[in-house]
Amino acid sequence: MITFVVGDLTEQHVDAIVNAANEQLVPGGGVCGAIYRAGGEAIFEEAALFGGCATGDAKATKAGKLPARHVIHAVGPVWHGGGAGEEGLLASAYRRALEVAERLECRTVAFPALSTGTYGYPAAKAARVAIGAVRPFENRFDEIRFVFLDDELRSLFAAQA
Repeated sequence: MITFVVGDLTEQHVDAIVNAANEQLVPGGGVCGAIYRAGGEAIFEEAALFGGCATGDAKATKAGKLPARHVIHAVGPVWHGGGAGEEGLLASAYRRALEVAERLECRTVAFPALSTGTYGYPAAKAARVAIGAVRPFENRFDEIRFVFLDDELRSLFAAQA
């Protein structure tokens, strides 16, 4: 099942929380910074061992102090107007996060709206891509949860379901 809630991603009791990561897998702003702050130094130390992550890919660490077992660091694209392969890269980031979650035997996964913050991806376009990417996985998980800071973004994503 795919669900849409307003809340704090770092407080979700799920098997895996997806981080809107950067290619360097270092603390940033927004969701990424919040996850690293709430989860603690252990997440950063484990992520540093990967040497980065390509846009459109995902890698997992333990969740540190977060109420989850894993953090899946998914790197979405920076928006450059739509002509630089952004849609394919964003879809890939969602798919790869779920493939990693399956490999880790996760049954519940919580996502932010990848690339819609600092990376500037238009929310309505991102919602269409995100739901299209996760829908094929829907029956392979107990819950794929999208977590938003406000109801406006939640509504945009829910309208695509």
